Amino acid sequence: MKPAIQVFFDEQTFTITYLVSDPATRRAVIIDPVLDYDPKKARTATHSADRVLDAVKAGGLTVDWILETHAHADHLSAAVHLKAATGAKVAIGEHIKDVQKVFAPIFDAKDVHGDGAQFDHLLKDGEVLAAGGLAIEVMRTPGHTPGCVSYQVDDHVFVGDTLFMPDYGTARTDFPGGDAHALYHSIKRILALPPETQLWMCHDYKPPGRDSYLWHSTVGEQRAHNVHIHDGITEEQFVATRVARDKTLAAPVLLLPAVQVNIRAGQIPPKDANGQVYLRLPVDRL
Repeated sequence: MKPAIQVFFDEQTFTITYLVSDPATRRAVIIDPVLDYDPKKARTATHSADRVLDAVKAGGLTVDWILETHAHADHLSAAVHLKAATGAKVAIGEHIKDVQKVFAPIFDAKDVHGDGAQFDHLLKDGEVLAAGGLAIEVMRTPGHTPGCVSYQVDDHVFVGDTLFMPDYGTARTDFPGGDAHALYHSIKRILALPPETQLWMCHDYKPPGRDSYLWHSTVGEQRAHNVHIHDGITEEQFVATRVARDKTLAAPVLLLPAVQVNIRAGQIPPKDANGQVYLRLPVDRL
């Protein structure tokens, strides 16, 4: 079944959210939703997620799943808000448990036990979800984090933080649990698909020389032109390039608030004894 794909770009975090639906049954999934967060005021809002809900309503869609490609470090997930509005289940790759085990102690998140219990469903490599007539196959694609997955729907793949547009390259691997070798093999798995396979990015940062944001390419385009991993690049060459580039990158602006929310499936941490919610900043830890 060919999916209908609607795209929502959040320029504040350079994140693309996808609403993927079956035109025949009007069943749908939402991939990588964004919760607006102002780090200067520590204030959340739902404008970005509400744009998706408006499209759901306008299309008469029923959302079955909210799918995360991984625990993002650059934006907070709006999964909780969307789940409350739609009744959909929230799913992520089963290796989120590995990510939780790393980060829960850093944030003293006593409510996170490394079992993935905050999510409604933990996805295994090769598992297939249904949304109406759509079959959504889970591909484990670690490297950026150990918990990353991509989602294949017909000849479309939502690649999360593995690949970016060919002129920008690939995802960083310097977060705890990241692995440039693993990312190489994950990307090669994606690029082994037929060249006409449609690839949908989770982010675009509009590199110098390009005037517009882009988020769609093909396997063939990536194999021919990706600046980090085009055909002919060996694993050793890729790892050397990726590690060297990672050393030049600053931490994402929303790293600390995002990770502690996203390992909780988008849930803000529990209220403190005084009734106030706090996000923690572990000083000199990362």
